[in-house]
Amino acid sequence: MKLAKRVEELPPYLFAQISKVIAAKKAQGIDVITFGIGDPDLPTPPNILDRLHRASDDPANHRYPESEGLPELRQAISGWYERRFETSFDPERECLALIGSKEGIAHMALTLIDPGDVALATDPGYPVYEIGTMFAGGVTIKLPLTRESEWKPDLDAIPEDLAAKAKVLWLNYPNNPTAAVADVAFFEKVVAWAKEYDVSICHDNPYCDVAYDGYRPMSIFQVPGARDVAIEFNSWSKIYNMTGWRIGMAVGNGELVDALMRVKSNIDSGIPQAIQEMAIEAVEGPQDVIDEHNAIYQRRRDRIVEAVRKMGLEVDPPKASLYVWAKLPDGITSGDFAARLIDECAVVVTPGRGYGLNGEGYVRLSVTTPDDQVEEGCQRMEDWKGF
Repeated sequence: MKLAKRVEELPPYLFAQISKVIAAKKAQGIDVITFGIGDPDLPTPPNILDRLHRASDDPANHRYPESEGLPELRQAISGWYERRFETSFDPERECLALIGSKEGIAHMALTLIDPGDVALATDPGYPVYEIGTMFAGGVTIKLPLTRESEWKPDLDAIPEDLAAKAKVLWLNYPNNPTAAVADVAFFEKVVAWAKEYDVSICHDNPYCDVAYDGYRPMSIFQVPGARDVAIEFNSWSKIYNMTGWRIGMAVGNGELVDALMRVKSNIDSGIPQAIQEMAIEAVEGPQDVIDEHNAIYQRRRDRIVEAVRKMGLEVDPPKASLYVWAKLPDGITSGDFAARLIDECAVVVTPGRGYGLNGEGYVRLSVTTPDDQVEEGCQRMEDWKGF
């Protein structure tokens, strides 16, 4: 049989490879500690699960859902944005439910990119931005991020001809994998740049309520004029520990939201309505669980930072996100480091190279590992004599 060229050229998904390595070790009877995937280990809050149980008994929720999401859910999304960021959206035109934000991100390229079109994405960055563009037949040009630039792209360094060609710019703050954050001044510059060159901004914001030391991440829509050029992706996954339920949202420019809805309505049949009711409960119910979860993550963050520093790695303690981004000593590649760590300590970290060329020399560690395993993993790393 002959596969499509896009599939033949598709690189293996980073975490699928990591999962295979973990499975192979466990099959040998080895106790593996993983700081790999950013998948919250804490359970979905009970009030949200109770809503699912009730909703699942309603026969109306046993039928096809609406592609754009229940009207009540879109109203809840708008209300949450107004409470959290003091900016609201028209539930009919500017809010859309997603089967997890990853689905919306992948499909967004189909709304903006024709074959040969150019998308801009940061390096390092979440691989799906580039893969979605590739599926649409477009070309991704990488904007380098560095520690010296605080992991933010230098828009002034983008050549004039490239800026004029670009259709979309992908951004993500708080950032995966670097945990970098962005402020009002940065987003103001982004919005002004996008208007100057007629570029759509896609901002991926799933870590907006995973933050530490009193820090409060922002939405791009807290900047005047952002609604003219931007769409923002968000998710219940990281905030409410709902990764397994697969539900997210997109809000912003009505034309962009409508375009994504038209693509989705021709591809999928929406989110099960009982899960949509869970999402309504999450954003309209008690919010104290967010601070409780963040206190746990912050404690783990501090322990992981302590351990990697004892290993000789450099790290800036993150203000937000689920990740610690640690710099390796010069001359050590992230792939070699990660391979030796799992072989010699049975500890998994994610090689920075998997997020792009500029991720080389770094590793990412997730704080979504149970406390006892965090401590065991940190002890193994501190005792390791690998370099």
